[in-house]
Amino acid sequence: MVTMRFGRILLSSTLLLITALPSFGLTHPRRGPTAPRFFTRHTKTTTKSNKQAAIAPERATEIQTALIKSGYLSGTPSGTWDATTKSAMQKLQGDNGWQTTLVPDSRAIIKLGLGPNQDVSLTRPTPEESRSPSASTY
Repeated sequence: MVTMRFGRILLSSTLLLITALPSFGLTHPRRGPTAPRFFTRHTKTTTKSNKQAAIAPERATEIQTALIKSGYLSGTPSGTWDATTKSAMQKLQGDNGWQTTLVPDSRAIIKLGLGPNQDVSLTRPTPEESRSPSASTY
């Protein structure tokens, strides 16, 4: 009786083990953040440059016009980012205590009046608009 019971337990354990083995073989361990890179597939990576290639002629003309009005550049705007324009921009940046880079930084653009649009009427209602019945909500 004991041997028959032992045989059933052994048979059922073996059947359970046989049915469970394929599921263990199909699971893939996940690669952790510190695992070696040879576990991953190699894909072709491209490097993307964050630098601007060149200043557009329209923007160069705007900057040159503003530099002329400010007295840092003389002549007429040419639309090319040339050595005299770079020199004028460096002078403007140096006069304001900023780093003198060859390309204009945001502070210099704002100083020249070419920064973001800061028209207050676009963001806030005028006093007349705030008093009108159509502007209030009921």
